[in-house]
Amino acid sequence: MTHGYTAGTGTNPDPESTPAYGIPQQRQQEPELAPEPKKAKGTGGGGRDRYLDLLRSIALVRVVIYHLFGWAWLSVLFPSMGVMFALAGSLMARSLNRPALGVIRGRLRRLLPPLWAFSALVLVMMFGMGWNPLKDPDLGGSWGVLKLFDYLVPFGAPPYPEHLGSESGLLESTWADQAAGPLWYLRAYLWFVIASPLLLWAFRRVPWATLLAPLALTAVVGTGLVTIPGETGNAVSDFAVYGGCWVLGFAHHEGVLKKVPRYLAVSGATLIMGFGLWWASGHLGPDGWDLNDIPLAQAAWSFGVVVILLQYAPSWQQLPGRLAKWDKLVTLSNNRAVTIYLWHNLLIMATVPIIDQLYNLPFMESDAATSFLDKADTFLMFLLIWPLIAVAILAFGWIEDIAAKRSPRLWPNGVSGGRSRRRG
Repeated sequence: MTHGYTAGTGTNPDPESTPAYGIPQQRQQEPELAPEPKKAKGTGGGGRDRYLDLLRSIALVRVVIYHLFGWAWLSVLFPSMGVMFALAGSLMARSLNRPALGVIRGRLRRLLPPLWAFSALVLVMMFGMGWNPLKDPDLGGSWGVLKLFDYLVPFGAPPYPEHLGSESGLLESTWADQAAGPLWYLRAYLWFVIASPLLLWAFRRVPWATLLAPLALTAVVGTGLVTIPGETGNAVSDFAVYGGCWVLGFAHHEGVLKKVPRYLAVSGATLIMGFGLWWASGHLGPDGWDLNDIPLAQAAWSFGVVVILLQYAPSWQQLPGRLAKWDKLVTLSNNRAVTIYLWHNLLIMATVPIIDQLYNLPFMESDAATSFLDKADTFLMFLLIWPLIAVAILAFGWIEDIAAKRSPRLWPNGVSGGRSRRRG
């Protein structure tokens, strides 16, 4: 299965594969778009659950590292997208103690303004570089222009030119393809949010059937047994692959997982994970063991890992021991999860022209220095991406606060007046 958006082709390049610079593009992982302050039912008392916050932060970091280095084994080591959908599902279940329409409206309010800021810059860049959607043959004329609405509300795949600019330009010619890559996640998140009232209703009546149904659906639409063409097929496949993780979030919130004996839950999860690896071994994609190319393996592996992570979930009001030193970064990444996720792919591409300037330095003109820069290119990108993400947080992160009806903050890492405190 492939993901990521390609305008007019009806296919989604793999969510974790980015064409330019050899950097894969990850689907994974809106971290919950707007983490909320209370702890999920069945996990202890009130306040932030710092264990879930830590998982969300790890998932975000893994996404960035995957997109930088493209290591396929990272999809096995830590299935970030599955984890993030599970955390979002848990928070959604808690919110649905309130009227469903208001909850959905609130989720949209938190999601859309950060997306609009991102879309505005990307569209201005595309139009400024000469893209005219009316003349784009992949969009099918004026009706295709209506697809631009997906930059405002991501029900489907937003259009963009597959190639824009030139190879000698400031940005590689497939930059628009890569920049739009993370938007698949927002589409899937939006679908899950809208479907959650019905899913939660079904889960509370037939929990195990609702929990396992997405795996069964993935076996149908994610294996070629039934093929749904175009972006509708991609969206249905995404919904199926990560639907089990979303519903596991319900099970965590409702306390259902805690009622299952640990040995039974872990044994069952291990069997499902083993099936996922077995299926992957016979259906390897172009990048080998990258599970993002293998929907059924991704669904099974992510499901099993999430079961284990939530089954062993401690009730942390504070990060314990040595983890406490990461408290500020965990708080910051949770408060700016949408900003980090939306902008990181574009920022990875922005590191390239910055690093290119190093070749122009007088003391870097020797063959040895040039060879060193060539070999250290990806590592230098790794060093540079984090300050660029910090700049994006300062420049755009406050929009998340406005969307959540909070006072805007430039650097919400929980420190206020010289004292550290966790803030949501």
